[in-house]
Amino acid sequence: MKTKRGIQLLLTMLAFLFLFGCAAKEPVNFGAFTPAQFDLDKVESKVDNFLVIMDASSSMRHDDKFATAKTVVERLNMTIPELGQTAGLRTFGHDPSVCRNKTRLFYGMDTYATAGMADGLGLVTKPGGTSPMDNALAAAQTDLEGLAGVHNAVIVISDGKDMTDVLGQAQALKDAYGSSLCIYPILAGNAPEGRQLLEELAQIGACGFFSTADDLLTSAGMADFVSNVFLKDKPAPAPAPAPVRKDSDGDGVYDDQDQCPGTPTGARVNSVGCWVLENVLFDFDKAVIKPEAYHLLDEVVTIMKKNPGMDVELQGHTCNIGTREYNMGLSLRRANAVADYLEGKGVSGDRLTTKGFGFSKPVALNGTEFGRSLNRRVELHP
Repeated sequence: MKTKRGIQLLLTMLAFLFLFGCAAKEPVNFGAFTPAQFDLDKVESKVDNFLVIMDASSSMRHDDKFATAKTVVERLNMTIPELGQTAGLRTFGHDPSVCRNKTRLFYGMDTYATAGMADGLGLVTKPGGTSPMDNALAAAQTDLEGLAGVHNAVIVISDGKDMTDVLGQAQALKDAYGSSLCIYPILAGNAPEGRQLLEELAQIGACGFFSTADDLLTSAGMADFVSNVFLKDKPAPAPAPAPVRKDSDGDGVYDDQDQCPGTPTGARVNSVGCWVLENVLFDFDKAVIKPEAYHLLDEVVTIMKKNPGMDVELQGHTCNIGTREYNMGLSLRRANAVADYLEGKGVSGDRLTTKGFGFSKPVALNGTEFGRSLNRRVELHP
């Protein structure tokens, strides 16, 4: 009986440990995140080179600090615009399965690419080892050495625990680059000694500032951080003198944009000045004119009767669905359908010629239904 009771107790403990272990493996939910989209017509980079230094040491195992630090870097990477900066990602600590070096550059230094930094961050899968931030700061001097530009930013993400000689190496880095370098420490976790160390690190950087990871996990917090660290307003351009623009044929499209000059008065034109009958004429894969489009063709008849010396070439076009050969035939049938209608309204066939161009001359992108509808058209060229 005692043996049975002991076995039951053991099984209960094992079940508890199993459930607890499964619960511990649940991923941390840092909340929804939408990266800010900056107007690149109005802002430009104020940083020529930047280096992200992330703590991957064993002290980051606790309280989800490692996951927090990685998420901050990930969201930072999603938000920074690619503006030709040189960038790098360096970590320190490391589980032996990730890296046996005290510090390693997992990305860069290279022209900043969001995808490249994301790939580098993906290689840092677990924390471990000691906390040699001093080695990482010493290596940062070499990372930044010889790079173009004069504005450098170093972003340090750490819990600030178990460190040695960090402030000395930070001072050496600052001395090496002077006012051209700013340091931006970000605290993962809430250790008081870690906060004090990182705040002192920001003071050494002088032009940087201290933040917490919690502040930067939100969309708004990260947008403010990136805006303050990386961006500045573009200088307002000098106003250009207003050009003198002409519309010689009076179709509402200026000559410098008019691809079909000389359209007759009253003709309906598209954005590039071509006399065009668009998708209202035909359904998809059809060459039969829809009755609701008759009034457009009647306008053409009126214009041609007012200009008896004008001949017109009718050019049929299609979207890109279907084969080239089929669409060439479909486009010609559409042009012929328009010619037949005009002849039926009294326009001499001698004044009309027809051609089919298939989908070889699109006026809009074929990637959307709206774009394809604009490409199903007949153009009239006097």
